Amino acid sequence: MDVRSNEPYWLITNALAKSYSSLKEDISSQVLIVGGGITGALMAYKLISSGRKVVLIDKRDICNGSTSASTAMLQYEIDTSLHELIEQRGLTCAVSSYQNCEKAIFELKKIVDEIKSDCQFEFKKSIYFCSKKKELDFLKKEFEARKQHGFKVRWLEKEELKSLGLVAEAAIESESGAVMDCYKFAGDLLEYCSKKGVKIFDRTELDSIKEEGDKQTITTKDGVKIEIEHIVYCTGYESVESVKEDIVKLKSTYALASVAFPKLPIAFQKYIFWNTSDPYLYFRGTKDGRIVMGGGDENFKNAKRRDALLPKKENNLLKSFEKCFPDIPYTLDYSWAGTFGETKDGLPYMGKPDPDKNKHFILGFGGNGITFSVMGMDAIIESLDNAPHPYLEYYKFAR
Repeated sequence: MDVRSNEPYWLITNALAKSYSSLKEDISSQVLIVGGGITGALMAYKLISSGRKVVLIDKRDICNGSTSASTAMLQYEIDTSLHELIEQRGLTCAVSSYQNCEKAIFELKKIVDEIKSDCQFEFKKSIYFCSKKKELDFLKKEFEARKQHGFKVRWLEKEELKSLGLVAEAAIESESGAVMDCYKFAGDLLEYCSKKGVKIFDRTELDSIKEEGDKQTITTKDGVKIEIEHIVYCTGYESVESVKEDIVKLKSTYALASVAFPKLPIAFQKYIFWNTSDPYLYFRGTKDGRIVMGGGDENFKNAKRRDALLPKKENNLLKSFEKCFPDIPYTLDYSWAGTFGETKDGLPYMGKPDPDKNKHFILGFGGNGITFSVMGMDAIIESLDNAPHPYLEYYKFAR
């Protein structure tokens, strides 16, 4: 699947920091991870730390799929609002999902510090705003739900938002949020895991799987074999090619990065922003003084159609930014498009679609892909050991 177009800002600024050889000879291991993006990197980190023997393969260069196109806004706020998620999945699942997304942001920072990654991780407050009066009731319901269940939130009126340069009716300010360069982080984490013993191979594509009891023999497109006990798919939106169940609705999404400001506007030094529109818009600053924004989702995944719309989407997103922040000049420097996906409840999928097979999936769809992947890291050992874990129940297949 062609999951992105153009060269995203992160890929250009980081270049190709490290490459790995492709697999040339038969090997064996306990676990094979398929997918060398941020999710695969986190799984490798967890599994090698637990003493497992791990091989990781990616059909592209490492981190060159969706990870390179991510705008990496880290939020506990899920694409499905808390009060709606409570109605859909019940109080325990909904509130704990929000709580554990929040916890994941801080867990991620610990890993960043441990591996000493220069990935521009910064904590930010989050502002969830509405631009239309008809959306105020929805936003107030969401504010009350979050406040009731212990999240640190504050209600912001129009005048207070105006002082930030934002034209909007009202907003929820949340304490917990962050930004990072997830392409740089994923590359750093994979290099760390490689030094710890994970065998990493890029330009190595899985072709077929033969199962014999508890063992699986993987054959690559080049005819090389990998004998393993467990396979962990961290293939993101491309997982639709591996999972029979209809679990995600794929879309096309668009992102822009501005030229660097001499000094980043104060609002973007302190906050990340997203709104209640459907599809929603989001805005964040970068360490080198740029403003990244995204949105404009379309309900199709065709790469040629997606890419052909990029000039139109650039124009639409620039107009949207001007409406929200009329006093901040935005000069476009980079633009790209990518595949995005939403599940029916905004939550990820984790575990085994077939309980009788040692095929595990960690699929963090939606705007919380990174925090969902950190959560998946916490459940992967239980999935391999056929042990219970709340995530393997909340986010199971066929739910």
